[in-house]
Amino acid sequence: MAKDLFSNQASLYAQYRPGYPGELYEFILQQVTDPQQAWDCATGNGQAAVELARYFEKVMATDISEKQLQQAIPNAKITYSISTAEQTSFPDNSFDCITVAQAYHWFQFDAFEKEVRRIAKPGAVVAIWGYSLVVCEDEALNTIIKTFYRDTVGAYWDKERKYIDDHYTTVPFPYEALPSKEFQITLQWNRQQLIGYFNTWSSVQHFIKAHQYNPVDELATVIEKVWPGEDLKSFYFPLFLKLGKVTK
Repeated sequence: MAKDLFSNQASLYAQYRPGYPGELYEFILQQVTDPQQAWDCATGNGQAAVELARYFEKVMATDISEKQLQQAIPNAKITYSISTAEQTSFPDNSFDCITVAQAYHWFQFDAFEKEVRRIAKPGAVVAIWGYSLVVCEDEALNTIIKTFYRDTVGAYWDKERKYIDDHYTTVPFPYEALPSKEFQITLQWNRQQLIGYFNTWSSVQHFIKAHQYNPVDELATVIEKVWPGEDLKSFYFPLFLKLGKVTK
């Protein structure tokens, strides 16, 4: 079963986690011949599911975290439910597309593949994507972010984080490969939004548990020295996609 590392900060996650660019969905949908039904697995607060609902007649969105689903965005086309990635109640041959956003690295890969092959229609598209460490236009901020990521909370990341650092080049992906490309999530954030984002990190939650204080509080003080105002700064997340087809 995948780990549930995000229930505790579900409301922060909904507030501060970035959305994904429209070009990503359009690129994926070019490969889907009949967009009837999609499964957004590990949907979290439904960010990807809502976008998929613009293209598909029905979207089934699952997550192991009830608290995350309580934050999910309602949509007439989306059915949210609690379920693991590796075992669902969906009928065989149900889905034209299966998506996993920023969660595949937590899965039991073999068990997930078995479930995908059961519930996917022949030729269904599997799209998994993730994003790595945020980058700022301000190099002084980038140094602070990297130091916090590697040194302060580096030891508190779960081992699966390495898959993200490797841009999913090292995860098993046993589907017929389709052409892919890299994207960027670009956004304008104020200081509070950046700090809010750090509080969603699972490593920060692990650190708090170990030390009984939040390292982001000290980080916020450091950031304020180089970014004292309320102005917005430009950030981007490198986004990587693996795209494949289910052959039966």
